[in-house]
Amino acid sequence: MAEDSKLAEKFSQENLETVKFGEDEMKKVKDFQQTYIDAQNAIGSLSLTRIRLEQQLTGLTESIEDWEKKFVDTQQGERDFVDAITKKYGVGSLDPGTGVYTLAPQVATPEKSE
Repeated sequence: MAEDSKLAEKFSQENLETVKFGEDEMKKVKDFQQTYIDAQNAIGSLSLTRIRLEQQLTGLTESIEDWEKKFVDTQQGERDFVDAITKKYGVGSLDPGTGVYTLAPQVATPEKSE
């Protein structure tokens, strides 16, 4: 036990050598601490901003996909309409300003002679 008490005495506060930091050294320590705090705050804030931007991007992507589908559906609808009009009136062209559909001139096909 005598060794334990010697060891405890050896490591007691009274026997440890201490140095008091000066103002410049303490300022550096406080600057480091503040920089860590600032970095943590900035990382948190930027992370939240990223989350909000990702949410906006998801919304934009969904909106683009909806409009792309409407675009493709409109193209198909237009093709179906043109096919129906061509069957009803024949080949021609529409003037969208006047609503007049002009039939294309009929090209005579030569008959085969036997």
